[in-house]
Amino acid sequence: MKFDFKKAQEILNTDLKNETLFKTAFTHRSYLNEHSAYPNPSNERLEFLGDAVLQTLSSEYLYKKYENSPEGDLTNYRSAVVCTKSLAEEAHRLGYGELLLLSRGEESTGGRDREYILANTFEAVLGALYLEKGLNFCRKFIFKELLYKIEEVIQNKDYKDAKSDFQEKAQEKFGITPNYKIIKSWGPDHSKTFEVGAFLSEEEWGRGEGSSKQRAEQAAAEEALNRIGQ
Repeated sequence: MKFDFKKAQEILNTDLKNETLFKTAFTHRSYLNEHSAYPNPSNERLEFLGDAVLQTLSSEYLYKKYENSPEGDLTNYRSAVVCTKSLAEEAHRLGYGELLLLSRGEESTGGRDREYILANTFEAVLGALYLEKGLNFCRKFIFKELLYKIEEVIQNKDYKDAKSDFQEKAQEKFGITPNYKIIKSWGPDHSKTFEVGAFLSEEEWGRGEGSSKQRAEQAAAEEALNRIGQ
């Protein structure tokens, strides 16, 4: 599959110079397994950078906007907006899935719409934008493409930590405290992906994936909350 650099510029609504950089941002590691001669790395290093940029800018925005909110609330607001589900929603809306370079196996199993892949790509693209456009551009970008929804999140009280919310509801309905188990993990030590199950006793209620155990647990708790709500 050829990377559509022109389409990337349309999606990001800006002129870009470094095609190789943004091609890397959309390269999932599975693509390298089938293309040994491919000259670019995967987007994992850019994801690492983009995550740091996202944490910094979202924290700055919330700190300035909600002057009277305590640290705990600010942390919950940020977690709700930069969680895997939220980032994946925005990546899907922007059309990142169309540009992804994936292995045939990953694509055949729905990789272009897979939540954790889209969320990771959102961060990788932000990392690439930081390298080419700088911090001020990224500040405007995440305000327009992500932080626009923070007021709705707060109004709807969607900022509660998913694990805490699931624990509260599970104890209320069943008198059971959830536990989390790693189902499997893959990837190099410096960039693993985890799949985690959320359990009540021995019954699995949700499953999630993430680039850390904590993110995977949150994703599993979110799925479990959907089920417990039904």
